[in-house]
Amino acid sequence: MEILKVEHLKKTYGEGENAVHALDDVSFSVEKGEFVAIIGQSGSGKSTLMNALVGEKLSIITSKAQTTRHRIMGIVSGEDFQIVYSDTPGILKPSYKLQESMMKFVTGAVTDADVILYVTDTVERSDRSAEIIERISRSGIPTIVVINKIDLSTPEALDALVERWQAEIPGARIVPVSAKENFNVERLFRTILELLPEGPAFYPKDTLTDKTLRFFASEIIREKILKFYDKEIPYCCEIEIESYKEEPTIDRIAATIYVARDSQKGILIGHKGEKLKRVGQTAREDMEQFLGKKVFLQLFVKVSDDWRNDERQLRRFGYEQE
Repeated sequence: MEILKVEHLKKTYGEGENAVHALDDVSFSVEKGEFVAIIGQSGSGKSTLMNALVGEKLSIITSKAQTTRHRIMGIVSGEDFQIVYSDTPGILKPSYKLQESMMKFVTGAVTDADVILYVTDTVERSDRSAEIIERISRSGIPTIVVINKIDLSTPEALDALVERWQAEIPGARIVPVSAKENFNVERLFRTILELLPEGPAFYPKDTLTDKTLRFFASEIIREKILKFYDKEIPYCCEIEIESYKEEPTIDRIAATIYVARDSQKGILIGHKGEKLKRVGQTAREDMEQFLGKKVFLQLFVKVSDDWRNDERQLRRFGYEQE
């Protein structure tokens, strides 16, 4: 809804030849538009939920834990509203500096939010998120507990979960959904709109995200590594886009995959480069679908010793260290 509308505003200082027209026929409106933080444990379906709310695949999705490493914004604009969603890394107890940085994205999102979506599922152990849940409860920020994956539950079990979360975060709205099946997502959207405070739209209406094409290219590559490799390899890789050249009919992208040890480099490349070739081919296909045009993708692999604990490297890769 519009909370302020100004039309044909004029302001002139002075008179005659000395007149200065500071404002000449200016019109603007201030609409409802604020920030929604999506928070929860790894594997709860946060990224699937944001993609469903935004209507586009902005966050990569895999079956592995810790898929999301950055805070990713998805922006939805309507006739009289704008919602800025923030998908965040899964809540965890950090074991190295990369994970410490990931948790800073989470705590920062809680601080900045106008509405919090705490995404849980039917099997979550709340003790793993006790500190964040307590922070949310103390914040006074309007909160919606989104019980996801209800297609895997029973009505009786769901009733028990609703009762439990009403006690965990008193005053929170409880909305059961299945993000994967897009069930009850519309009800969640209406609840978010109801709780949002009135404020200005921060982005142009055609803006979908704050991230660049370079970021999405790197995330698509990392998604394929998460899909095709097991054990430590997916968690020891970071992607850097060395060059991104846009042409009318094709985008030319060169990317380096950094690993933490020499032994991981050979595993990533595979026999005669077959494993790396599969990553490149499937990533290129997804990029072409995302961009709507051809992509030429080159992949390189380098070693950056223990980069997950190297503050300089983490800053270079875009992780907060303050």
